[in-house]
Amino acid sequence: MKQKTSCECCSNYQYNEDYECYECEVNLDEDDMVRFLSDSFYNCPYFQLEDEYRIVRKQM
Repeated sequence: MKQKTSCECCSNYQYNEDYECYECEVNLDEDDMVRFLSDSFYNCPYFQLEDEYRIVRKQM
């Protein structure tokens, strides 16, 4: 059984002030959108772990 990735931890999941809600900023193609809406989108190919210290590590 595969585990779903958590959108809340993804750097593409941003707050939209116009709609006052969180949304994914990745433009999914039609096939990806169908998988996402059908709840079979387990391993998102666009998932990026939100890492606020990534820039600091590069400076060291």
